[in-house]
Amino acid sequence: MSSKDNAAISALFALLEARYALRVLWALRDSHAQTFRLLQDSVGGITPNTLNTRIKELRAAGLLTRAPDGYVLTPAGLDLARRLSDLPAFATRWRASQPAGPAAAPGAPPPGRPD
Repeated sequence: MSSKDNAAISALFALLEARYALRVLWALRDSHAQTFRLLQDSVGGITPNTLNTRIKELRAAGLLTRAPDGYVLTPAGLDLARRLSDLPAFATRWRASQPAGPAAAPGAPPPGRPD
C-alpha cells in the first residue's frame, strides 16, 4: 500500500474510532431519515452532546447530511455502509468462536493477549 493509501485509511479510522461514530452510521444504513431524537434512540446510550458532535464530524467528512425529514447518509456514507454490511455475519461467526465466560465479556481483551 502506498503512503497516500495509508494516510487515507488512518484518517478514516480516526474518524470512525470516535465514540459512537460507527453506531450513528449503522443506525442510518437503511436510508431512512431519522430526526435527532430518533437517531439518539437508535444509537442507544449516546448523550445529546456526543451525538451532536458526531453528527458535525460525520457531516464535515461528507458521510452524513441533514434532509428535510432528518439525518441521512450521503452517497459516500451509503457506500461505506454497504462495505460494512458483511459485519453482522462476521460478528456472529466471531462471537460463536469466542470462549464462554468472563473473558468473553464485551470490551475484554482476547484470551492470551495482555491488556
